[in-house]
Amino acid sequence: QLPNATMSTPEAAAAAAPVKCAPSKNLNVGFPHFDTARELYAHLREITKPGGEYVVRNFVGVIEDISPEASLVETELFPRGALEYYTKKNMGWEYTEEECKQWQLSERGGAQGDYREGMQKKIANVIDCLRTEPLSKRAVIPIPFNSAGSATVDWTDQGQNKCCRELHLYLEDGKLKCTGIVRMQNANIFVKNIHFFATLIDHVAKELKVPVGEYTHWITNICH
Repeated sequence: QLPNATMSTPEAAAAAAPVKCAPSKNLNVGFPHFDTARELYAHLREITKPGGEYVVRNFVGVIEDISPEASLVETELFPRGALEYYTKKNMGWEYTEEECKQWQLSERGGAQGDYREGMQKKIANVIDCLRTEPLSKRAVIPIPFNSAGSATVDWTDQGQNKCCRELHLYLEDGKLKCTGIVRMQNANIFVKNIHFFATLIDHVAKELKVPVGEYTHWITNICH
């Protein structure tokens, strides 16, 4: 063997191997596509413009670039600091008391939008799932019922009735993709949710050492 020759290792071979994906046909091509979260945010605000109790139902949209930076959409209600604080909180990461005092507001969403409980375990489960079985359809992050089963469902409990229900992650076309299932989306709160989702997807993709594909957003109810 030549002195400068690079030795092959199982780790290097695994890194060089193509991502194992099931043959598939993704029907999200038939839904509206948006380059970034900013474009989808503007669209959601537009279609819910009547405001008040007006509801748009069964919306599906696809975001092509779901990277965290492209998904950071600052608004008057959500400046960058607020978005980063809520994402940190929902990811189950550490945050300071000062950050909480500065950014936590009821207008930015209450218990229905608090997804942090058990989130690190849920993320670890998804990573283990797709690392162990790349073809799996079980890489799911459920949001509600963290401490009790769904038989305890109570419509009067805001903390139980989370706005986001599930995130489904899957490997397709050599990339990590995600579909989010949302019960209720306030258009003005969308920017908080999507930055969190983007950060979570990016984190999982980095652990799996794969690029990120598009994100599909399913919403049953949208208001302004």
